[in-house]
This record gives sequence, structure tokens and C-alpha cells, in this order.
Amino acid sequence: MVWAVGECLHARMADAGFVPAGLFSLPGSVQAITPLVWQILVQCERPRGAEQMNSLYLCYNQPVAGAGFAPVSQRLLPLDEAWRRRLVEQSWPTHNLPEVIGNGSTTLRALLREYLFVSIFRACAESLASENASRLATMQRADKNIEALLETLNGNFHRLRQDGIDEELFDVITGFEALNKPL
Repeated sequence: MVWAVGECLHARMADAGFVPAGLFSLPGSVQAITPLVWQILVQCERPRGAEQMNSLYLCYNQPVAGAGFAPVSQRLLPLDEAWRRRLVEQSWPTHNLPEVIGNGSTTLRALLREYLFVSIFRACAESLASENASRLATMQRADKNIEALLETLNGNFHRLRQDGIDEELFDVITGFEALNKPL
């Protein structure tokens, strides 16, 4: 199952012949990211009968230097086995080992939900930053183009104005010479 965040992505996927299972509204601000992430997490946890979510991938745009962006694909679930092994091999930084109070599986589910929340929130924030950086770069290019066009138009205006002044001066000089010419 694939869910799209934003009308543009939904339309592009539909044009490519792939209809997403759902559509989420694109966050317009940082404050709108948290409700979006909760909607996505609720959708991920919703029971689907015999279907079970085996893996979860996240595709988004990440900002890069120069006001650009690069597409990123990240696997969130299942957790990376190599990553898990590296964590197990690390020694605990203190002599006090953590304890789980209550049910271990409930705690694991809560930690997993937090991991997913932070990962999806970060992806949304980076996508929003990429979009805003791209818009800013576009506006800066438009501003430069406007300045260049204004400079060209001002140059044309001054040249036409000077041509008009020169023409009037030549007419005055020609008229003066014609009046001073002996008959």
C-alpha cells in the first residue's frame, strides 16, 4: 500500500498508472506536521484483516546545498538487522542498566511508535524545508530576471529619449541655419 502526501504527488502517481491507497494533505507549516504524522501513524496501525504491514518505506525530498533537493528513500520497517547488531555490541555508557517497568512488548511498541513518529516528522520537515528552499531560489531567480529586464528597459528608454532630444536639436539647428542663410 502506498499513501501520497500532497495533491501533486497523488496526481503524478495516478498519471503513471499507480493509484495510491490514500491521500494526506501536504503540511503548509511546521505546526501542521505533527497532525499529519499522527494521521499517517494511525493509518499504518489500522487493522486490515489478513493483511499485515511487513515493511514501511518513506520517500521524501531532502535539502541539499545550493537551494536544491534530492529524493531520499528510507526503510523504516523492518528494523535494519545490522543496525540492531551494532547496538547490541555497544557497551552501555553507565553502570546502571535500564529497566523496563511493565510489559516489555508494550514498551517496545511505544518505542517503535516514537521511532516512526520521529522518522516521519523529520522527513516531513526536510521535505517542507526543501520545498521552501526551492521556492526561495525560484523567487530569487525571478528577482534577478526582473532586475535585468528593468535595466534593459531603462537603457532603451534613455536611448529613445536621447534620440528624441537629438532629433529636436537637429531640427532647431537646421531651422536656425535656414533662417540665417542669405537669400
